[in-house]
Amino acid sequence: MKKYIVTGAGQGIGFEIVKQLLQDGHYVIWNDMDASVLADASLKLKLAGLDQHASLLADSSSPAFLENILALIHQTPGNLHGCVCNAGITTFGNFWDYQPQSMERLLEVNLQGTFFLIQTVAKILRDSGIAGSIVLTSSVTGHQAHPELAAYGMTKAALNQLAQNLVIDLSPFQIRINAVSPGATITERTMMDEAYQAEWAKITPMGTAAQVDDIASAVLFFLSDKAKHITGQTLIVDGGWTSISPPPKN
Repeated sequence: MKKYIVTGAGQGIGFEIVKQLLQDGHYVIWNDMDASVLADASLKLKLAGLDQHASLLADSSSPAFLENILALIHQTPGNLHGCVCNAGITTFGNFWDYQPQSMERLLEVNLQGTFFLIQTVAKILRDSGIAGSIVLTSSVTGHQAHPELAAYGMTKAALNQLAQNLVIDLSPFQIRINAVSPGATITERTMMDEAYQAEWAKITPMGTAAQVDDIASAVLFFLSDKAKHITGQTLIVDGGWTSISPPPKN
């Protein structure tokens, strides 16, 4: 049985990735930092009969998270074959007024937490001789400018570069690393904005924002043997938005 780690997986894209992995017969270790979100997600998986998983209530950017992950890897069935670094936060803000406190937290979660989880997982794969796969959740804002998201977009562009750069370190051990950059996606969070879906439908060439399974399917492709000769790449899943890049009005 193959085992995967998925961070930030209590809802939205992360939760869909967990579901698809479980449906394919894999074991999944996943986390969320919100207790109510984690509990709700756990119940949904139980009701769906998907019980080959272990959940962890933790901040994925904390040192304690990595310690707990290592313990769970050894305590759960299957061999680790990779991870999906999906956890991240979004901070909106005008460049002229953006505050250091916001930047510190953004870098901590989106970059530092991701970097050291990759390092931890890659060491396990290297030492076990498993040709695994690591996938990073990036964003179209790492490719195209977007109002109020200069700092966030910077972190996502950094993840794209990280996926490319780590080819040097990981390829000798047959470990692949790629990124998926979602465009506008319908999730629990975006549905809180009543205008979100309609507005993005107007400015997306394919005529609609993505569903979470659109993004999760791309992630599972990178994890699978179908992508065994693909590494250091970033796949944009945005219905064509980055080709024309009109910003939303709101």
